[in-house]
Amino acid sequence: MKQLIKKIKIQTSITLVTGLHIGGSSDNVEIGGIDNPVIKLATRGNEPYVPGSSLKGKMRCLLEQAAGASKVGMDKKVNNLFGITESKDQKTDNQPSKLIVRDAILSKESKDALLACDSLDMPYTENKWENVIDRTKGVAEHPRQSERVPAGAVFNAEFVLNIWDDDKEDELVALFEKGIRLLENDYLGGSGSRGYGQIKFGEFVKTELSDANDWKA
Repeated sequence: MKQLIKKIKIQTSITLVTGLHIGGSSDNVEIGGIDNPVIKLATRGNEPYVPGSSLKGKMRCLLEQAAGASKVGMDKKVNNLFGITESKDQKTDNQPSKLIVRDAILSKESKDALLACDSLDMPYTENKWENVIDRTKGVAEHPRQSERVPAGAVFNAEFVLNIWDDDKEDELVALFEKGIRLLENDYLGGSGSRGYGQIKFGEFVKTELSDANDWKA
């Protein structure tokens, strides 16, 4: 990895097939409030968003599972795309990530539709009651409310692949696309085994930036 020769900007959409819960801070929960709030952008009127770290972390985890890696950093191809921090135990050196994942922001259409929806419990989101079933007594216990972004909401997503002169571009792109397919067939955020977090990516629009002046755009 000597010289950066190209950036590939990939823009797409993320549609929620089922409700999404990516947890935010509950430090200021009031009595009668939501127990498990979703993460929100204070600078955009407290609208929910999908953190790039959540997308990137889940894609890496799924790719490592598919490769049979027992620990983070055990698969060389995944490390080459996502980077790795130096580890004496695994005898690896620091390697920066070649994949940039932006925070995914609500599309204007979804933002307007959610704000205009009368059936939601709060602006942008819904509340879902959950509990624990005592299998001995056969009764529900410990009810709590979880906040979710409802199914149908759409977020605008962007990825950037950095291609270096010693990279095999086709392999990097193929690994990225495999991570996307794995994520679509898994879940994002919490409570995926209970139906939360199924997502669908839209059409991918790729723009190649091979000139340093383009990278500033």
